[in-house]
Amino acid sequence: MSLKTILTLGIETSCDETAAAVIADGKQILSNVIASQVDLHQRFGGVVPEIAARKHIETIFPVIDQALMDADVALTEIDLIAVTYGPGLVGGLLVGLQAAKSLAFALNKPLIGVNHIEGHIYANILANPELEPPFVCLTASGGHTDLLYISEFGYYDIMGRTRDDAAGEAFDKIARVLGLPYPGGPQIDRLAKQGNRNAIEFPRGLAGDDTFDFSFSGLKTAALNYLNRAKQMGAEIHIPDFAASFQWAIVDVLASKVIRAAREKDVKQIILSGGVAANSSLRAQVQALAEPLGIKVLFPPPVLCTDNAAMIASAGHFKHLAGYSHGWDLNAVPNLRLE
Repeated sequence: MSLKTILTLGIETSCDETAAAVIADGKQILSNVIASQVDLHQRFGGVVPEIAARKHIETIFPVIDQALMDADVALTEIDLIAVTYGPGLVGGLLVGLQAAKSLAFALNKPLIGVNHIEGHIYANILANPELEPPFVCLTASGGHTDLLYISEFGYYDIMGRTRDDAAGEAFDKIARVLGLPYPGGPQIDRLAKQGNRNAIEFPRGLAGDDTFDFSFSGLKTAALNYLNRAKQMGAEIHIPDFAASFQWAIVDVLASKVIRAAREKDVKQIILSGGVAANSSLRAQVQALAEPLGIKVLFPPPVLCTDNAAMIASAGHFKHLAGYSHGWDLNAVPNLRLE
């Protein structure tokens, strides 16, 4: 390693993934270890917070050890520790925070708290190291749907947010009702490829207003009502058509608003981030709308769309360069927002 290389250990435990990664100079992934709890939570149809926290306790240090081994880096070579402190499930966040604090204290290294949503944005830097602002970013996941204008790294103009349910939450709830395995978003995406997206006309929340906000609670209710009516009438539901139509109602709104935001800000770059950014229909639709306008669309590979520690380490590296650090009183903020 060059003497100028800064090694960041990232830790992510905001939901049901116990993750650790080592990143060099904020852009080069040396390791990215993710211990998933999907099998543990599938029987419940979603994440059980207390079970997730207990599993984080069991796996956090083995995952960190594996990340160091994969990177071929000794713990003493780490220059700073970056950790998610919100938003997320409080039990999981506290496990990651205590691990990060203990390591930072023992090594006498800077501790950098990272907003989980900000981490998703920096996943695009790992996938596209040449990326530079300005650009418009759509961050969509199970807990968040934010539309941002980023004029420079670290400064966020919140153009729009969901007023109720997040896009990923809507996907997971409807998938659960359909009896699909958790997580539901990828399952609906898979089924939608076999269906007709125009088979069922579902509502588009806030599609016609002049804001950049989102709303998916009405769509979720409409989908549930459709399923209940069909059950009461004994009607057969063509699941691929239902999945395709439901997915299209979400993608149509997300894609149209992110394109409108890019045109308003007169930028030539759009980035997608968060778990929903792995949705094949969303990627295809944003690209289809952006290409005639000469707008470039970037997104990370699926492994960097879902929760991971590499993105947390990257964000922590650049926050450190900007002069940010945290003390030992850094606490979990489950409802932390990106400001």
